[in-house]
Amino acid sequence: MPTPVAIHFRPLSAPDAIAALGRVAVFVGADGAMGPAARRVDKAARGVVSRAAASAAFGKLKPGEAMDLAWPAGLAAEALQIVKLDRRAEAAVARRAGAAVGARLGEAGAVVLAEGGAAQAAEIAYGIALRAYAFTEHRTGDRKAPGAVTVMAKDPDAVAAAARDQAAVAEGVFFARDLVSEPANVLTTDDFAARLAAMQELGLAVEILEEDELKRLGMRTLLAVGQGSDSPSKVVVMHWKGAEGAPLALIGKGVVFDTGGISMKPAAGMEEMTMDMAGAAAVAGTMRALALRRAKAHVVGLVGLVENMPSGRAQRPGDIVRSMKGDTVEVINTDAEGRLVLADVMWYAQERFQPCGMIDLATLTGAIIVALGHENAGVFSNDDAFCAAFLAAAAAEQEGAWRMPLGEAYDSKLKSDLADMKNVGGREGGAVTAAQFLGRFVKPGVPWIHLDIAGTARTPAETPFAPKGATGWGVRALDRLVRDRYEKG
Repeated sequence: MPTPVAIHFRPLSAPDAIAALGRVAVFVGADGAMGPAARRVDKAARGVVSRAAASAAFGKLKPGEAMDLAWPAGLAAEALQIVKLDRRAEAAVARRAGAAVGARLGEAGAVVLAEGGAAQAAEIAYGIALRAYAFTEHRTGDRKAPGAVTVMAKDPDAVAAAARDQAAVAEGVFFARDLVSEPANVLTTDDFAARLAAMQELGLAVEILEEDELKRLGMRTLLAVGQGSDSPSKVVVMHWKGAEGAPLALIGKGVVFDTGGISMKPAAGMEEMTMDMAGAAAVAGTMRALALRRAKAHVVGLVGLVENMPSGRAQRPGDIVRSMKGDTVEVINTDAEGRLVLADVMWYAQERFQPCGMIDLATLTGAIIVALGHENAGVFSNDDAFCAAFLAAAAAEQEGAWRMPLGEAYDSKLKSDLADMKNVGGREGGAVTAAQFLGRFVKPGVPWIHLDIAGTARTPAETPFAPKGATGWGVRALDRLVRDRYEKG
């Protein structure tokens, strides 16, 4: 597992910044206001900070954005980074300011002069950590990792305390990104399950249900997806009981590779289907974060791990399979497999745990990318208050999410002449009909959210908090939801 950037907290000391060999970052308000340490750096650098802050280029920067000055006179640093940030800026802006530092972090590391309060300094450190991530596990050449970061603050102990839970969440995000970034010949269903089982060391109870048990339980729609693969299908249950009461259930689609099955995908771009397990990765990353920060909440995470491959054993278009619930499904398209996996795992979660709420995450449809691009995940829900709480958590964590509709008119598109339902409803409204399909496996009275993360789990360009590739979308929002809505005491 790649090592996240090391971040240390020390008392504010301008001489340390002046002597830094890598990057020095100072924060300047929109009006050019600087703290004492930044002013001392400005003096050592012969007024370059104040001149830059008065420039038109600095004026055009948005709060949290930065400009670089290479090899500044009077400093040993390779670069002086001037970040626009008011000392009373809201947390979201401070985190983006930190991400601006993390995005340009080199192997020589950085010294960051955080002159606001402890909470702001912690947000800056969090942003640095999230953005400085890099997955280099399979590179044999240049694998230079970003250097360590020293965040200097008035009260470094207070900053470290404020950043402790955020560090746990960052590790959960990195765990999810690592899983999504791994190729399918490495991250098999066996390997995925083993990585989750290793989290027992953190205090999670982890249970792996193998194919014999899944057959006994009647998870035939899940098993049908993986029957063409040599990799065994599994369901992994992760249980964090930090409080009493009914748990929140998190359900993840874990298709470790998706060829489309007999309904084969086009060759172009199929290599990206290593990320079709990003829903399961987000659930795993969230459970890791909750365990690391010892969350006072009761949460279960369940992931269905399968591989969708064509072979003489693979399910065919036209097959009819019976779900654990007992409903029959006519498989029109074997590339609409994620909903078959989720249907059984969702039903099992409700039967076994009687959750107070249920959220599933899946890279479910290309249609959601057409609708929302890579900026927002699609949010579908049967409960307005539950949905509003999640959307508020996602907004607070700056993870894009947009509510989509549900309704009987969409549901009618799933009507089958031969079975209780079809697994697809046609091209029109494809993301909605997929959600309607899942809604049939939600018991009455259970608050439910479906998150279609096909566009946000892995992006073709860098984002404010992640480089190009796996984002770990959902870990931060789900952790915030648990913290705000389900933590006890």
